[in-house]
Amino acid sequence: MSIHPTAAVDPKAEIHSSVVVGPYAVIGANVRIGADTTVEAHAVISGPTGIGERNLIGSFSVVGGTPQDLGYKGEPTELIIGSDNQIREFASIHRGTPGGHAKTVIGNNNLLMAYTHVAHDCVIGNHVIMANVATLAGHVEVGDRASIGGLVAIHQFCRIGTFSYIGGVSGISLDVPPYVIIAGTRNRTRISGINKVGLKRNGFSRETIKNLDEAFRIIFRTPHLLMKDAIEVARTEYPNCPEVQTLVQFFLDSKRGVVKQTDED
Repeated sequence: MSIHPTAAVDPKAEIHSSVVVGPYAVIGANVRIGADTTVEAHAVISGPTGIGERNLIGSFSVVGGTPQDLGYKGEPTELIIGSDNQIREFASIHRGTPGGHAKTVIGNNNLLMAYTHVAHDCVIGNHVIMANVATLAGHVEVGDRASIGGLVAIHQFCRIGTFSYIGGVSGISLDVPPYVIIAGTRNRTRISGINKVGLKRNGFSRETIKNLDEAFRIIFRTPHLLMKDAIEVARTEYPNCPEVQTLVQFFLDSKRGVVKQTDED
C-alpha cells in the first residue's frame, strides 16, 4: 500500500494493499477500497462507502458525503461504487437516505468528469458518461451507456434511459426514453430523434436502428393518435425487437411522464 505521509486514513478503513493514496487525502471509517484504486491528492472519502477495483478518485472530490436532505438525521446509509470508474476532480457523490434506497449506487466503467454531482439515492448503471458540471438530483436512475452533457441538470426522481444522449446545458424534469437524443434549455427541452450514431458505435444492427427509428416516428410523429394509442401501435408492430419493447416499456413504467418531441413540456 502506498499512502502519502500527509494523508489521513482512519484505522477502521479497509484498504487493499495495492491502493495508492495521495497527499492530504482523507479516508474515514467504514470505507472499503478495492485493489489498484488510486485516491488522488485532497480527495475526501467518508463512510459507509464501498469502492471496487481499479477506480480513480480525483483530486478534491467528495465521495460518500452526507446527503443534502433536510430529513436526514444521521441514519446509517451507504454509497456503493463498482469497478473501473473514473471520478474526476471536484466531483461530489453522496450516500443514500432512509426515505430512498438507503444507498446510492454507481456501477462499472463510468466516467464522471470534473464538478459532476450525484445526489442521494441515485442509481447509475454501467458505461455512463457525465460531462463537466452535470448534476443529478436525488433518486435519479441512469441506464447503461447513457451520455449526459456538460451543465445538464436533472430533476429528482427522473429516469434516464439506456443509450440516451442528453446535450449540454439541458434542464431535465421528465423521464428521458432510451435510445434518443435530447437537448435544450429548461422548459424547452425536446427529443430530436433516435441516437443513431451512439447505437452504431455500440454495435446495434442496421435493422434494430431502423426499427427504433420507425417506432419513434409512430410514438412522436403520428398526430392522429393519442400517445397511449401510439405506444400500443409501436408495441404490436415490432413484437420481435427487444429494443423497441424496451422503449415501449419505459413509457409504460414512467411515473413522472416522458419528455416529448415538441417544446410543450
